Amino acid sequence: MRTREKSRSFKYLSKFSVTAKHKDVPSPAASLSPGMDPGIWSQLPPELLDHVLSLLPLRTFFNLRSTCKHFDSLLYSPSFVSKHSDSSFSSFLLLAHPQCFRQFPLYDSALGTWRSLPISVSVSVPSAIPSTALLSTANGLVCFSLRNSCSFVVCNLLTKSSRVIEFPYYPFAFELLTLVSVPLGYKIFTLFPGSSPLSALVFDSRDHSWRKFDNFEPILGDKHRQEAACYKGRLYFVTPEPFSIVSFDLENGEWEETDIVMPEELTFVRLVSDGDRKLYMIGGIGRNGISRSLRLWEFSEQGNWLEVESVPQMICKKFMSICYHNYEHVYCFWHQGTICLCCYTWPEILYYKFCRRTWHWLPKCPSLPERWSCGFRWFSFVPELYASV
Repeated sequence: MRTREKSRSFKYLSKFSVTAKHKDVPSPAASLSPGMDPGIWSQLPPELLDHVLSLLPLRTFFNLRSTCKHFDSLLYSPSFVSKHSDSSFSSFLLLAHPQCFRQFPLYDSALGTWRSLPISVSVSVPSAIPSTALLSTANGLVCFSLRNSCSFVVCNLLTKSSRVIEFPYYPFAFELLTLVSVPLGYKIFTLFPGSSPLSALVFDSRDHSWRKFDNFEPILGDKHRQEAACYKGRLYFVTPEPFSIVSFDLENGEWEETDIVMPEELTFVRLVSDGDRKLYMIGGIGRNGISRSLRLWEFSEQGNWLEVESVPQMICKKFMSICYHNYEHVYCFWHQGTICLCCYTWPEILYYKFCRRTWHWLPKCPSLPERWSCGFRWFSFVPELYASV
């Protein structure tokens, strides 16, 4: 019985070998080549066969899963997934906006094209409900709040899997929620302004538990509204003026005031990291709350800020006219070798491409109506097959 199943699966694979090509391996003569003998496929060593399968487009591989139990089990193999995920998936800029009721506009940053993603991709995420909000993304996972059910839901939109996480308290007013990828899972960090004193809460997917940490108010302040940047296992925040940097250890819940010297004449500051490798800071330079220039710094191994780039003056003037010097509307994030600078009130993204050392504008999404409202919330979304909820 097993021999018969194996034979059928290799016949199916040989049929796909003619038409299925990996996007990075051109084969102009593929349409002229005859199908391979199933006997050849059946004699391949398992590790070589797995490597060949990892080069197939994801849709083709999904079609093959039903032909062989081994093919289906590869989805749960870290080594196979790591090979496949290196080149199979695009990366997207995902827009959450009040006027996009039933879908998320997606910008494919590799192809320069727009797509759409239905909100109801998961049974746990009701579509077109005002109380459903996208909060954070990390490592192929997205986190929503479902206020009507007093819970969060973490989803892998690629595998359509999800987990509902109940609020730790009722009612639960949370701020600055951050989804952080960790080995073998993820953590959710959020501030809890409803407690006295103010607290930080951390959910760990590895043991399905919430932990509460107090005593951060004297360090961070009670008027903090800026999102954190995750760098080397810690979350980094910028305090209100006079600007300084504090960090939170996700493992033991300890807050630390750093002695990092900040540049002079800062009007606003945002932190962003590329994961665990580098920490960046983008901010305005000026006086009396008015920015005259925008600059980008990198945190060095010596513990100080090194200026990387200054935003060209014409681009800087446009961005300042967009936010009207109301910097509370400004946020930034990392996306596949770029730093994206956004404003809640404007549909375009200003981004810096590190490989070219150039600044660009991403135009308004064509699916947005001509008369759009505020509330533009952009996220980096890089699908990961092996990201577990």
